[in-house]
Amino acid sequence: MMKSIGLIAGGGQFPILFAKKAAEKGYKVWAAAYINEASRELEKYVDAIEWLHLGQVGKLLKFFRKYDVKQAVMMGSVKKTKIFTDIKPDFKAIAFIATKKHTHDDSILSSFADLLEKEGVSVVPSTFLLPDLISPKGCWTRKKPDNGELKDIRIGWRIAKEIGRLDIGQCVVVSNGTILAVEGADGTDETIKRGASIAGKGAVVVKLSKPNQDSRFDLPSSGAETIRVMAQHHASVLVLEAGRSISFDRELMVALADTHKISIVAMDDDDFQYETK
Repeated sequence: MMKSIGLIAGGGQFPILFAKKAAEKGYKVWAAAYINEASRELEKYVDAIEWLHLGQVGKLLKFFRKYDVKQAVMMGSVKKTKIFTDIKPDFKAIAFIATKKHTHDDSILSSFADLLEKEGVSVVPSTFLLPDLISPKGCWTRKKPDNGELKDIRIGWRIAKEIGRLDIGQCVVVSNGTILAVEGADGTDETIKRGASIAGKGAVVVKLSKPNQDSRFDLPSSGAETIRVMAQHHASVLVLEAGRSISFDRELMVALADTHKISIVAMDDDDFQYETK
C-alpha cells in the first residue's frame, strides 16, 4: 500500500521542496494550500490539492477525511498581516479560537496541531523528509565575524531569544551594540531593511528559534533571498541557530555571501556564557 501524507501549505519554496521529496520517497501527497500564500506551482507535485482561506478548518478536515489522511506536515509562510485582511473563519475555526486564551503564533499553531490530532491526523516535523535543510553548526563563509561583530552577535542572540520567548518574532538587527530593528508582523526581510538602513553598513542580523519552539512547524528559515536583501542594504553578518533552523539554497547562500563579503554563521547556546532564560 502506498504511503500518504497531508501537506498544509503556506508560501515560499518549502512546501514545493517537500512535495517533490515526498513523491521521490513514494508518498501520495494531499495538499491543503492557503489562497494568496501557497504557490500555484505546488499543483504540479501533489496528487490532489484543496485551496482554502485562513480559517477554513472544516474544509481542511473534510479534504483530509476524503483521502483518509492520518499524518500531515505544516509548512510555508503565512504573512501575519493577512490575519487582518484575508481570513474567513468557519464555525469550526470560531469554536476553536473561542477556547484560546492567547492568540500568539506558538499557542495557535500548537493548539491547531492538537485539534488535528483529535480529528485523527497526527502532525509530524516539517523536516522529517528533508533533514539536510537543518542548519549545520559553524561558519559557512570565507569571511568570519570580527570582534566588533561578535559583540553584536552576543547582544543580538540574547535579545532574539527574549523576543522569541514573548512570541514577538524571530529576528533582530544589531549594530555597534544597539538593537536597530525587531521583527514584527512585517517579517524578516522588512526587519533587515529597517535595521540595516539605520546602520548604513555593517549590521548584524540574528534569526533564531523561539526558546520553546515546537519543532513540528515554524522553524526559522533563511535562503538566498535573505542574503540578497542583506547585500542590498549592506548588512555584514547573518547568524542562524544550528540544529534549530532551516536554510534553503545553502550553496547559493554561501556563494552570494562570499561575493558580497557577508559572514554566515550557525551557532547554539553553548557558544555563549550567560543565562538565556
